[in-house]
Amino acid sequence: MKKIAAIILFFIFTSAVYGQEETTDSTKILDEVTIKAFEQNKSSRNSTATVKIIEFNNGDRNNKTSLVNGFNTVAGVRMEERSPGSYRINIRGSSLRSPFGVRNVKVYWNSIPLTDPGGNTYFNQLAWNNFSSIEIFKGPAGSMYGAGTGGLILVNNFDTWKPGASLEYITGSYNLQNIFTSVSFGKKENKNQITYAHNQTDGYRVQTKMRKDNFSWQSQLKLSDKQELSAAVLFSNMFYETPGALTLAEFTANPKAARPAAGAFPSSVDAKAAIYQKNITAGFTNVYHINSSFKNSTTLYGAFSQIKNPAVRNYERRNEPSFGGRTVFIFNKKSEIEYTGQKENTFQLVGGSEFQQGYFNTQVSKNKNGNPDTLQTNDDIDYTAYNFFLQGDLSFAKKLFITTGISLNKTKVNFSRLSEYPVLQQSRRYKNELAPRISVKKLFENDFSVRATVSRGFSPPTVGELLPSTGVISTELEAEYGWNYEMTLANRFFHNRLDIEVTAFYFKLNNALVQRRDLSGADFFVNAGDVQQKSIELNTHYSKSFGKGFKHDFIINVAYTYNHFRYGSFIKGVNDFSGKTVPSVPANTLSALADVQFKNGIYSNITYYSASKIFLNDANTASAEPYHLLGCRAGWGKKLQSKYKINFYAGVDNLLNEIYSLGNDINAAANRFYNAAPTRNYYVGLSFQWIKSIKK
Repeated sequence: MKKIAAIILFFIFTSAVYGQEETTDSTKILDEVTIKAFEQNKSSRNSTATVKIIEFNNGDRNNKTSLVNGFNTVAGVRMEERSPGSYRINIRGSSLRSPFGVRNVKVYWNSIPLTDPGGNTYFNQLAWNNFSSIEIFKGPAGSMYGAGTGGLILVNNFDTWKPGASLEYITGSYNLQNIFTSVSFGKKENKNQITYAHNQTDGYRVQTKMRKDNFSWQSQLKLSDKQELSAAVLFSNMFYETPGALTLAEFTANPKAARPAAGAFPSSVDAKAAIYQKNITAGFTNVYHINSSFKNSTTLYGAFSQIKNPAVRNYERRNEPSFGGRTVFIFNKKSEIEYTGQKENTFQLVGGSEFQQGYFNTQVSKNKNGNPDTLQTNDDIDYTAYNFFLQGDLSFAKKLFITTGISLNKTKVNFSRLSEYPVLQQSRRYKNELAPRISVKKLFENDFSVRATVSRGFSPPTVGELLPSTGVISTELEAEYGWNYEMTLANRFFHNRLDIEVTAFYFKLNNALVQRRDLSGADFFVNAGDVQQKSIELNTHYSKSFGKGFKHDFIINVAYTYNHFRYGSFIKGVNDFSGKTVPSVPANTLSALADVQFKNGIYSNITYYSASKIFLNDANTASAEPYHLLGCRAGWGKKLQSKYKINFYAGVDNLLNEIYSLGNDINAAANRFYNAAPTRNYYVGLSFQWIKSIKK
């Protein structure tokens, strides 16, 4: 609390001091971004949502094999990659629920849910050219987006659409081969874009080859002055090997090694451990303006995922068809209520619902040299989730902003074990879960602002937790839930060149779902008593133009996160973990970016990221060492004849050649925690872009 009080005093003092300075020309003001989350569609300055945005252009700082570096530039967000293609994301939380994949975070792509009804998101199906921006909301988003305590991710396209074409090729260490191409055509009233991406690498460790082909198509058509229709298709065909985790002794002796044979279990190489993954998602959105104040947006979609996973202990096959829809009614009205002598006040009311239905089938067989053998279990899973939401937004003279929202959520799941006779039926309902949220933001003079938010989040177990890789159906698991309290202070200094934002939050999570691993590497889950999460997030942005040889870009971004995550009352059997540090969460992370661009087209990017020690089990008896990552890139980009852009660059990641573990296996049996990340590696890239002028 002393730290928070000191920060508050600092902001009040500096606001008073810098408030005496005159404002500068608008060209010096830091760029405002539009926040789409919670249907706000307003600048970050006027939004009550705690949101950060990763744009395609400023997120392009590495070899584009993954999005890890981009996500880790945001305070409070941590992305991990156990091996190429295997992602984990946590937002203001831990990785306790994610042995692999993305859980407890709701993800949308062009308004279409990528999170399936069962709560899992195959985030690795996305490629770099599938988005123009990624919007990350931190904190429970259940008041409008249903189940989940871990946040919200909106993947947007068409934000910067222009007709033309682009082609990019990247090669580098470990036989890296990346190709990105896109074609955009049409007019402002009829936008179209087709993209293709190919990624492949042999990986740093043994048994870490990866190959992915990605295709997308998006179209946006203005049918009339009142109606707009958009459609999108996303397809991904992916293969990546899984090396398995190592003990500390194995990791120290040879971090490149794959998991060796142990007891009755073969090595990862002999088991041909890998993931074969195909995903297709298609949907359309219709926006109809009923009148000048009232409109409706309705999205319908269908998706199918096919997963084949030969692993050390078994061979799993999953077919996961799903479908759903989301409809939102939005009413906007300007009010005549006076506030500080002004009448620039607005009122917005949002109401709607979302429905998702999945009919999944999971078959587990014995793994025989990478092929399915004797069938062990065969399960049909019927998973239904839906919610109804209502939200009101008030804006008074563009100085005071209030958002209140609430949703009613219901989830039900039915299991049918077809491999047993008579057929075993198990079911569970998680219903009548209310998720309210209220957020108030006040803008003072000289760009100083204060935002306070109170919200409740809840998250029922996902299909992967109710039916983990042990094959034991666990319908006794409870949904986790909790209340989040946060405050954000923001200000600008030095004639609006320096932007500082500090957020402090406290989130008490009850019935927290915690992962365990048995000797074979299979995961299962238990409910902890409660987790008390306290954190401070700092984001800063500084931009300055020097003139004389420089273009106008000298930019520094710094993001720092302090986490104090502890178990409350958590007793399992004879083990008492109460008061222990929650594993998988570093107490401190720091990200720093520095960019310089010259008028002649030469530019450089420097990226730094560090994480403190990370505990790897609930007892806090094992940990991963702190690490520091430094990356740099230099290039030359030039615009030719106003229609063409060329960009050549070269870079190095992990310049300090750190040996560290990323994407650790938490609470693993036999102390198999460690998954080594690549050491120093290099890449070069060349891109060409043709921009066509838009006909009026």
